[in-house]
Amino acid sequence: MSTDEERPLLEAASVRKEYGSVVALADASISIRAGEVMALLGQNGAGKSTLVGILSGQVKADSGELRFNGMPISAQELSRQGSPVAVVQQELSLVPSMTVGQNVFMANLDIGRWYSARKAGRRARPFLKMAGLGDLDPMTPAGRLSVGEQQLVELARALARDAKILILDEPTAALSDPEIERVLQVVEDLKSRGHSVIYISHRLDEVIRIADRVTIVRDGRSLEPLVGEQIHLDSIIEAMLGRALDALYPQGARQLGDDVFLRLENVSAVGLDTPVSLSIRRGEIHGLAGQLGSAAAILLEVLAGVRPMTGGTILLDGRRLTLSNPRQARRAGVAYCSGDRKLDGIFGVRSVQDNLTAPGLGSVARAGWILRREERALARSLGETLGVTAGRLGFAVDSMSGGNQQKVVLGKWLGIEPTLLLINEPTRGVDVGARADIYARLQELAEAGLTVVFTSSETEEVIGLADTVSSFHRGSYLRTAPASDLDSTVLEHELSSPAELSMEEQS
Repeated sequence: MSTDEERPLLEAASVRKEYGSVVALADASISIRAGEVMALLGQNGAGKSTLVGILSGQVKADSGELRFNGMPISAQELSRQGSPVAVVQQELSLVPSMTVGQNVFMANLDIGRWYSARKAGRRARPFLKMAGLGDLDPMTPAGRLSVGEQQLVELARALARDAKILILDEPTAALSDPEIERVLQVVEDLKSRGHSVIYISHRLDEVIRIADRVTIVRDGRSLEPLVGEQIHLDSIIEAMLGRALDALYPQGARQLGDDVFLRLENVSAVGLDTPVSLSIRRGEIHGLAGQLGSAAAILLEVLAGVRPMTGGTILLDGRRLTLSNPRQARRAGVAYCSGDRKLDGIFGVRSVQDNLTAPGLGSVARAGWILRREERALARSLGETLGVTAGRLGFAVDSMSGGNQQKVVLGKWLGIEPTLLLINEPTRGVDVGARADIYARLQELAEAGLTVVFTSSETEEVIGLADTVSSFHRGSYLRTAPASDLDSTVLEHELSSPAELSMEEQS
């Protein structure tokens, strides 16, 4: 006979969900006990989101069973006010003009009849404290908070519903390292208080640190949970992919010549506290390392013509560039992939073909008419370069996994035949298999002569992918060094609290 500690608090058994001819979940099961952190992992498109929808009552399974405390529970019961399950989505849903307290109790019918912002603030304090925001004034407008603080307010909102089980969907995807640490500490505190957490993340180091068990969904089917010593990087990756991953990052240092392709001389802009001077070689992959909100992304925007320079000089292949807008940058052969593919990276309702060919339509049009045969040929060629199969060209992009969406974002800019590719956070929200594929494709492009400059808040990604790394802290440029000379732990510490660097180190 099982003990109370072993008995699942919430259980989904052999659930199945189809959308027309598409089987989103074929046979998936998951259970979570009281006071447990269960990680839910899988590649993009494996069925995790559908399973979360079923567990929260937002999606009704075609077959299978849902049980809470050993008793059957319906999707309607899981979705209504007072449900034992609350979901904290990756996409923030706070109202910026409302106070923190108002956001915590937004749509919460238990706040009472005589509602006011101050009453909401008083009622919100204990939940904010549980979410790691005990020092935050609940009368603060939500729009003034950092992204990390907003994510924790979302968590406080879930706690205010008195949910027994919290589902955290990619809670750290857009956070800096200190903010990630804060979220993980809150998860551990919630567990110690008896809350149950289903934790979804592509950051496997976080999973290894906090998960008691790991449920992996692959091709719509769940695998037997990993426990104890089974929870390590190799076993998780192999279970997710169905095979061992030989290497996540390209192996071996590449030999680059001395041909400087991109030169920055004392470049300054609003948000850059110190001028930046860099020399980047032809075919180099250059990583700009910095936490979210650092000057790394600002420098990338300057190179893309999105943010105006206030001083300095940019030379591309020996030619001086004037970048007043993104169109000028594109004409100079500069392609820019922003860090928010949903906002300005894809046309979600349009097909993969339409997205891939959009920037380069001029090459497949005559007298204002698009030549469809040439357009299809261009789309197939670009898709093959980034590993998007021809059979997917007719799919709507927003129906695809995050990894394939990111490949489309990268692939479409190759249609203008750029000489410089700028990428802000190349693998945000992308699973480990798609990450390895994207890294390999970028190295192939660099070996063919394309110069790549990217920003990333993940130190291991910067060191693993880049040939050379320039580091930034807040608004300041710190230094440039070969990636092979850097250690991820040291670099992470430098980015969060940089030591004083000598003039020699900064040169």
